[in-house]
Amino acid sequence: MAAADTDTYVTEVAFGDAVITTTVTSSGAAVEGWLRENPVGLLQLCVDRRCLIFQLLYADYVPGSLRRFLAGAADCFVGVGVDKDAERLSDDHGLTVANTADLRPLAAQRLGRPELSQAGLQAVVRAVMGADLVKPQRVTMSRWDASCLSNEQIRYACIDAYVSFEVGRRLLRA
Repeated sequence: MAAADTDTYVTEVAFGDAVITTTVTSSGAAVEGWLRENPVGLLQLCVDRRCLIFQLLYADYVPGSLRRFLAGAADCFVGVGVDKDAERLSDDHGLTVANTADLRPLAAQRLGRPELSQAGLQAVVRAVMGADLVKPQRVTMSRWDASCLSNEQIRYACIDAYVSFEVGRRLLRA
């Protein structure tokens, strides 16, 4: 872990056999560096086994590179209810997310399981990856607006982004 006086640190989060390098930051410059280092396909601010957690509430600025990245049509941003997330990013921070795909109807169609069109991320992850996604209420209901996230929050946010990316990758390449 980083010293208390820094605004960026890198940690590793394990999920199954994956070890995901995760950057936690409130620095726009760190986001710019992260975006430059990662050629992307589709992501929810997670690319392969690298994740970025950008704390917008405490950001010194939102870099233009992030705005362009989200607004670009070349990358697909995936998740459960991702259109609502994109709408909130637009409303709260003026960020445009151009290309989204909700994993629920995608999984329902690709797997021939209509019930997945109304499922949560846990069920979609189980169906596509065969993995159990644990979502402890003490973490999901914790203070996500805190300036210093707990290790549990970081782990949860990282795994949430990673499984969304991985499910999207598997479904969109099928």
